[in-house]
Amino acid sequence: MTDRRRADTVNDGTGPHPAQPPTGTAAPTLYLQSLMQRLRAFDRRRPMLWDIAVTGFWVTVAVLDYTTGGWRTVARDVEAPEPLVLLMSLCFSVPLLWRRSHPVAVLLLMAPVSLVNVWTGAVVQAAFLQLIPAYTIGLRLPLKTLAGSGLLMCLPVAAGAIRIPATAGQHLVSYLWGFAFVALLAIAVRTRREHTEALVERAHRLERERDQQTRLAAAAERTRIAREMHDIIGHNLSVITGLADGGAYAAAKNPERAAQALEAIGTTSRQALSELRRVLGVLNEAAPAAELSPQPSLADLDTLLTGVRDAGLPVHLTVRGTPSTGSASPGRQLAVYRVVQESLTNTLKHAGPDATAEVALNYTPTGLEVRTTDTGGRPAAPAGEEPGTGRGISGMRERASLYNGTLEAGRLPAGGWQTRLRLPLEDAHQ
Repeated sequence: MTDRRRADTVNDGTGPHPAQPPTGTAAPTLYLQSLMQRLRAFDRRRPMLWDIAVTGFWVTVAVLDYTTGGWRTVARDVEAPEPLVLLMSLCFSVPLLWRRSHPVAVLLLMAPVSLVNVWTGAVVQAAFLQLIPAYTIGLRLPLKTLAGSGLLMCLPVAAGAIRIPATAGQHLVSYLWGFAFVALLAIAVRTRREHTEALVERAHRLERERDQQTRLAAAAERTRIAREMHDIIGHNLSVITGLADGGAYAAAKNPERAAQALEAIGTTSRQALSELRRVLGVLNEAAPAAELSPQPSLADLDTLLTGVRDAGLPVHLTVRGTPSTGSASPGRQLAVYRVVQESLTNTLKHAGPDATAEVALNYTPTGLEVRTTDTGGRPAAPAGEEPGTGRGISGMRERASLYNGTLEAGRLPAGGWQTRLRLPLEDAHQ
């Protein structure tokens, strides 16, 4: 085994490589394949011209058999009328012109000629041209039609036993062997062709499925990026708006507070631009590599709330319970962070200047619950639109559904707005 493995590899100093097949063996095979492909291509382009060429070849062979007297070498009656021999040779060869369009009709036309051929004892060798339409039948038509064509070929020979019983058996065996060979060849070629077509169709189907999966993945990625950009831009713009309003109010009375507001606006803007570059860098294929940075987590909630407080919204954070392993995965922490961020952004946009907010994280044995409430009012929803159906709310619901969670958002009976997110433990639904 070791010697054989060594013989099958060639070492050129860079490692073992499979030995190449001899070019002398491959060249004839490749040449034949190329020739067959050219013939098939010519047949597809000029089918009638090809049929005329094939028919002309066999007509020439049949006529040469007649003119040279070759038919007499196998004839049982060499005194058969020569015009009849010529007519039978043409009747066996000329109909081949329609062998592909009407193979059964061609075989039916040859059957009485075959009977006359055996009955007269001429036994012209062109009678074996019946195998050509029989091959076409086996290649294209149902198997029961192929079996019928076999009977159509052999019955005239069997009937000839009445006229020449001594040689009828030999002729019948020759016809049976010839038909069996042609039938098996046609079935083999047909099976291989159908198998190849099935493989090609499967390849096309897999290619279509691959394209569909690519489009679905691209659509999902676009949705994810749109959701991230909505959260980043919406939140930071709301914070900047609040800081700008507060700075404009304090500019006349307290220039130091106005300067602090402008500094906070610059910090928030730079942070927003940095996050946008990170998100959009993934879309730029020409860029060498997008700058990577950690995604926000629960540890960043304090920074988020500080920015919201700087924008003028008092926020209080309450944490109950102890985080478990299943509730603190990076993806879940990002979902919680974005939901809190979007909820506070909505409060900055809609709750009014005197609103306050509260964020409560409650860790339970079965999961994590996050409540974000505010005391501000909300403008009435436009006609025909339900409250809480905006893009931000739908984005939060999508984030919750990624982890089999639920999200509820709506007005509180006593006034204000509440967003409640429930996320089960990772092993609670496995």
